[in-house]
Amino acid sequence: MPQYDFTAPRLFVDAPLQEGGAVALERNQSNYLGNVLRLGAGDHVLVFNGRDGEWQAAIQGRKRPDILTIQQRTRPQDQLPDVSYVFAPLKHARLDYIAQKAVEMGAARLVPVLTRHTQVSRLNAERMRANVIEAAEQCGILSLAEVRDPVPLERFLRERPASRLLVFCDEAAEVADPLQALQQTGEHVGIDLLIGPEGGFAADERELLLRQARVVRLALGPRILRADTAGVAALALVQATLGDWRSR
Repeated sequence: MPQYDFTAPRLFVDAPLQEGGAVALERNQSNYLGNVLRLGAGDHVLVFNGRDGEWQAAIQGRKRPDILTIQQRTRPQDQLPDVSYVFAPLKHARLDYIAQKAVEMGAARLVPVLTRHTQVSRLNAERMRANVIEAAEQCGILSLAEVRDPVPLERFLRERPASRLLVFCDEAAEVADPLQALQQTGEHVGIDLLIGPEGGFAADERELLLRQARVVRLALGPRILRADTAGVAALALVQATLGDWRSR
């Protein structure tokens, strides 16, 4: 497992990173470094932009941190496993939790879908992206998960490539060994992991899901899990059997 420096503050910056370059800090970043962490000119932080790896940078500024001078690269850019976390949106704090945990578990994209029993029809994409960035900053992640706009479940299924494996968790499925079910899927070109709403899938939605070309229907044990808990459990199963946990 790569050795991360968790002692140095990490910042996401939306700017190219190269040795000798300079990046202007946003006001909230300047406030965080100067007033919260009490850092000033000459102190060092780690920065990343999701494209150019991780770099050590020196803080510059007279009264407060204003600019970062890029010094040397500490880690090369990596690539996330091709796992889409597809979910029915939840409310407020639980949606924040979903975004943060999906990023920590290595999802490459967050795809909200609207189902018959979805409780939330609108989603603050900027807030979700902020949660993605915060999770990446705190956990040493270099690649940022993509945040997509909500789409109806039927449209998502119609437009997704049939070559991708669809894993959907269903409380109505027969309780069996989910690891064995995933291990029997064979080779795959990307994974779409679908977590439904609190009220579960409607009967016609379940039938539509089961008609997909490559599909695995999972039960997550004998207990009914909340949707946000189910997402973490399912991502752990997928990463352990089909994802990048096996190759590291």
